[in-house]
Amino acid sequence: MEYDRTDLSLDRLELLRIYGYGLCMGTADALPGVSGGTVALLLGFYGRLIAAVTALTPRRAVAVLGGYRSDRRPRAREALVEMDLQFLIPLGIGMVTAVVLIAGAVSSLADSHPVALFGFFTGLIAASAIALGRSLEFASSRHVVTAVAGATLALLVSADIVQLPGGGRTVIFVAGAIAISAMILPGISGSLILILLGQYVFLSSELSAFVGALADLAGGGSLAAVVDPGATVALFVAGGLVGLVTIARVVRAALARQRDLTLVFLVSLIAGSVPAPLHNIGETHAWTTETIALTFGWAALGAIALFALEYLVGGFDPE
Repeated sequence: MEYDRTDLSLDRLELLRIYGYGLCMGTADALPGVSGGTVALLLGFYGRLIAAVTALTPRRAVAVLGGYRSDRRPRAREALVEMDLQFLIPLGIGMVTAVVLIAGAVSSLADSHPVALFGFFTGLIAASAIALGRSLEFASSRHVVTAVAGATLALLVSADIVQLPGGGRTVIFVAGAIAISAMILPGISGSLILILLGQYVFLSSELSAFVGALADLAGGGSLAAVVDPGATVALFVAGGLVGLVTIARVVRAALARQRDLTLVFLVSLIAGSVPAPLHNIGETHAWTTETIALTFGWAALGAIALFALEYLVGGFDPE
């Protein structure tokens, strides 16, 4: 897709509209089962989003930084237009606003009502796999093998049978790279990747702690309280920036060359991730008849919410 932006002028109403796009996209990405990329498609700015993200290159960044010299300012302005920062910045601020608000709610609910929260997420993920899978065709054995491979990989990761190499900071960095890349892909949610990697609750709590510590610091609180969660957030964001210029491009190239197989793999990852939230419930609750019934009830509610959203927007498409 191509999207050309030839001017830098934006009125306040346009900025507010883009900020609203960011709120919608961030809300979708913060909840497993709904993709921010799908929201971008539905609201009609997906082409511009992809064009802007793929324009974020080191060469253009260097050109912008070189704008302090008068002879390089024309090229710096040209690079700014190419990267469409007047679109990405308010969009990003809106996304961050939504993610911060939802992260606080997730952290609280994960402690107080884990069955309700993760049961609801299970229903969202299962329903999104069904909704997206309807449009896929399994025309050959390669499609079947790809689907089995994707679902199996997700199941093995969610069961901790397959783990990322290293731990701690390495996992956070890699999680950021994969999750933020997924945010711009229709059909797969960044938060779903975090649940699959077992980092969703931890990163939500760290983000909430960081924001809370910043608020306390403004009122005379301790700087030390900002450092630890701030380092985690910074590492995640750094991974995300790397992911945007690497993994996201790889997936887009795969979609261009082998669209059907790539979509089958992505949707099968979602299908294989359905049990992932249940591990969070199992950490705090024994699987009694009551727990199973409550989980099933909340999962049904999550599925109904997803199918209702699908009906209202006229259907989802994985690309």
